Amino acid sequence: MIHNLRAELSERGRPSVTMWNRVEGRPRSPDFDRALRAEIRDGLWMLTRQWQMGEFHGDDAGSPVLAKVQVAQAPLATFQARDAIPAAYDGSRPLEAVAERRALDHLTAGALDLRMMLGRRFLKLIPPVYRHFFIERYSFDAPDPGDENDTERVAHLEVYALLQSLAGRAMDGYRLYRHLTASPSNTPITGIPVADIDKPAIIEAGSALVAWFEAMIERPDWQAAWDPAHLEHRFAVTANVADGAKRLVAEEYPGGRLDWTAFSVDPAGGRGSGPLAEASTTIPTATRFNGMPDRRWWAFEDGRTNLGDVGVDTTDLARLLFLEFALAYGNDWFTIPYELPVGTLATVAGLAVTNVFGERLWIEPAGRGVDDDWRRWSMFTLDVAGTGAEPADTSLFLPPALPQSNGGPPLEDVVFMRDEVANLVWAVERVVPLASGTGKRGSEAAEETLAHRRRLAGLPPDGPVTGDAAAPISYRAMTTVPENWIPFVVMHVPGDVRETQLQRGAMVRVMEGVPPGDRIRPRTTLLRVGLDQTPAAPYHVFEEEVPRAGTQVSLAYQRARWRDGRVLLWLAATRVSGSGEASSGLAFDHLLPTPPAS
Repeated sequence: MIHNLRAELSERGRPSVTMWNRVEGRPRSPDFDRALRAEIRDGLWMLTRQWQMGEFHGDDAGSPVLAKVQVAQAPLATFQARDAIPAAYDGSRPLEAVAERRALDHLTAGALDLRMMLGRRFLKLIPPVYRHFFIERYSFDAPDPGDENDTERVAHLEVYALLQSLAGRAMDGYRLYRHLTASPSNTPITGIPVADIDKPAIIEAGSALVAWFEAMIERPDWQAAWDPAHLEHRFAVTANVADGAKRLVAEEYPGGRLDWTAFSVDPAGGRGSGPLAEASTTIPTATRFNGMPDRRWWAFEDGRTNLGDVGVDTTDLARLLFLEFALAYGNDWFTIPYELPVGTLATVAGLAVTNVFGERLWIEPAGRGVDDDWRRWSMFTLDVAGTGAEPADTSLFLPPALPQSNGGPPLEDVVFMRDEVANLVWAVERVVPLASGTGKRGSEAAEETLAHRRRLAGLPPDGPVTGDAAAPISYRAMTTVPENWIPFVVMHVPGDVRETQLQRGAMVRVMEGVPPGDRIRPRTTLLRVGLDQTPAAPYHVFEEEVPRAGTQVSLAYQRARWRDGRVLLWLAATRVSGSGEASSGLAFDHLLPTPPAS
């Protein structure tokens, strides 16, 4: 109990006397309606509210009222896929379509749906009297069930039935397309009796077919950006700046979603500062974000963002900084809008800010110094490739990328997994392309193919049948694995005694009626790298590209609409993380009981 309150206040003997933490009305009536009105009639009460909110604590600072931004812009000029020659890039296509598009290699072995579509389109462009001539000349070949080379077209019932129905009844438009593009002098009327009056129309129909097909699906002009040795895309873009060309490289783009984080500045490809900066004057506005305290005193805040419910540890520096910004300094930040065209490399020279006191301040970009300096702070800036003491790059890159694209069903899907028991890396073809143009589960396709080969060899579909004279036990030198499991063996890098890489191998097909040494080959274009060329070349994958978790690569069509309204379609490979190790069950030297005779 304080006996002399005036003396205590004057001498400040008890500072806690003045530490009020609540300033509010105390109504003496059970009705709170008037108290909740917050009627403004007491000036002292309003002053105490200002004191409670800390408005009497002045800061030696002024709010910005005007900002002039100095930004240099440089659009993209060229695109370079891997080690190919740089080609001009005008922004008419999204960068994903240019970087991910690959050759349509599966058309040479199948894709009957696309072949039929090309044939139907051409037949609609020519007079009906000539349609049967083109169907006879460019018809689908009927598969031969007894031919070993037609195994993949006969083993699968849906493909065999489709080819039987198409033979002699439909036109293979892709054969005509290859004939027209093989030489500029080739025309559709080669080998077909056509009246002179109809020749110009049919020749024009052939040109229209080629133009339509080449515009429908995006294909690389020279070399695809997909690097099969690293299982990812590798490309570069350049932008013309003041003192040269600045080169941005994307060395590890897995496909799918492309953003500025996939690029790094090539220190050897030019480090120009950009063209002359252009000034843009704007009015700064206070930054607003979800969960921010509402400016109005009597207002209910949105509870969808609860910053008080954020779980954070004492070592979680990023979350601590975020909470400190949101709860303590959120109202000290201002937003300065600036419109940047898509596909532009921008360099911010600085900001000229004028505050309420008439002071003009020049603010330069943060993050200057050596790029690898751990004390350097930067955000949304590009990294400089390499580990040398290169100066940091403070430019901003807004790539001409898509917000999203629609992916079709996978035509191919391969999972690279490590098998520690067999000491191998397996590339499991989970989805293989069929001649019909669709994908099928790799295990089912392998079983159907094996059953067809056994029928050709005159063997029962489930294995050899033993007779009464068979021994009670059997010796098996090696167990088998499904034919959709392709082995990769560890090999030394040529010229290096320590570094290793993975080389594609092959399992031997052990079956009666099959020539000795017959090898099982992959069916997906992702794994047939080098097999279809003459002479065949080995396929290597860097060992670090297959971690213990494995990696998955799929091939599918992508469809998107660009900013000018055009619809783009391209075939792209996408890489994601795998699901762990696997065991193939491969074993050697087994003694097994002989099954009884059937």
